[in-house]
Amino acid sequence: MTISEAQQQVDHWIKTVGVRYFNELTNMSILMEEVGELARIMSRTYGEQSFKESDKGNDLGDEMADVLWVLICLANQTGVDLTDAMKKNFEKKNIRDIDRHKNNEKLK
Repeated sequence: MTISEAQQQVDHWIKTVGVRYFNELTNMSILMEEVGELARIMSRTYGEQSFKESDKGNDLGDEMADVLWVLICLANQTGVDLTDAMKKNFEKKNIRDIDRHKNNEKLK
């Protein structure tokens, strides 16, 4: 699935199953909630926290997909073409960071 296809599929789902988009500020809050759920799994899987009984069974990929879903909703609502945005972001990084990471002593 391309990013563009994901944007189209999310839009179709929202308009047919989800009835309508939540407003942008609600979706921004939902995005933060989803990032928190992802952070919980990351800190327990790769960090020093241990899993609580209520955390067991949570799926890292599913939590990442939840974050992506809400981000796509926000892009759709605000008229952002994420494919175009990613292309421009790569161009920016390729110019700005061309030697930055190669010259970073912390990465050697």
